[in-house]
Order: sequence, then C-alpha cells, then structure tokens
Amino acid sequence: MANESLGREDLDRLDITYLAEDASAYDAAEGFILMGSAVWTEQRQILLEASLIRNPRPVIVGNPDIVAPREDGFSTEPGSYAHRLGDATGVEPHFFGKPFQSIFDLAFARLGDFDPNRTVMVGDSLHTDILGGQAAGIKSALISGYGFFAGHEVDGRIKMSGICPDYILDRP
Repeated sequence: MANESLGREDLDRLDITYLAEDASAYDAAEGFILMGSAVWTEQRQILLEASLIRNPRPVIVGNPDIVAPREDGFSTEPGSYAHRLGDATGVEPHFFGKPFQSIFDLAFARLGDFDPNRTVMVGDSLHTDILGGQAAGIKSALISGYGFFAGHEVDGRIKMSGICPDYILDRP
C-alpha cells in the first residue's frame, strides 16, 4: 500500500509490487507493507482482506496513523486500514511508527549516547506523537496551532484523552 508515483528510493532493496485491482498480485505476495494510502481504495481493501483470509501472511505497517490533517479535511491513513485488516482477517499487523516503541528504539539507536531528559518528541497529535514520546520515556511538546488542532482548542481534548503533553506550543 503505497503511491507508486512517489518512487521506490526507500524500497529499492525489496522485490515489491504496488497493489491495484489485480487479485492475483495479492495472492502472489509473500507479505504486505502498508505505507501510504493516497491511492488506496475500498476495492483494494476488499481484495487484500480476501487474500489474507485465504492465505494469512505478514502485514507490516510503516505508517500507523489512523487519519492525517489535510487542507480539505482528514485523510484515512494506513493504520486505519491495518486495524480493519486485523479485525476482518485475524492477521495481526506489525506496526512500525509512532506511537509504537519500535520507531523510538530505532531513533535512539541512531542517536547513540543521548540524554532522554534533554530529548523532546514534538508533534501535532496526542495519540501518536505525544503518547509515543511519553511511552518512550521522553518529554513531549504538542503543536496546537498546526495540523490536528489548527483552529481548535486543545485543553478539552487533552482532558478527554488523558494524554497530557509536557509542553504546548502554538507553532513549531
């Protein structure tokens, strides 16, 4: 699940097929990587679910976001489709991205020796950025004037979710 027009630079070591409407391509795959949903359709979701029901295989989710803010509203992201896959097929997706620990472990490994007390996760989402930073044991800063909360108050959402950032900033 990705937009082929964005290229394969990050995937050049993998033998990949961008999924479309050909059911045989789904059945031929050894596993699935869900990264971008700009060109994903309900028909493709149905084909993927049916293929996984016939033959369960690994599902790796490189973008676990459920939705993302866009100029004209919110888009449905790979995390949403992955959760639906799990519910429909019983195949448990493997998530690699915020708020899951694996992405923080990778970042921390690349940083080498660092002080978690001087590290801040900055983002515009309580459920990915702030929750992920907190779970990883670092401070968190919510950007309230951009992305999810642009033009909206955040205090009520923070109280309702129980996810409280260490800092709230209007803009990055």
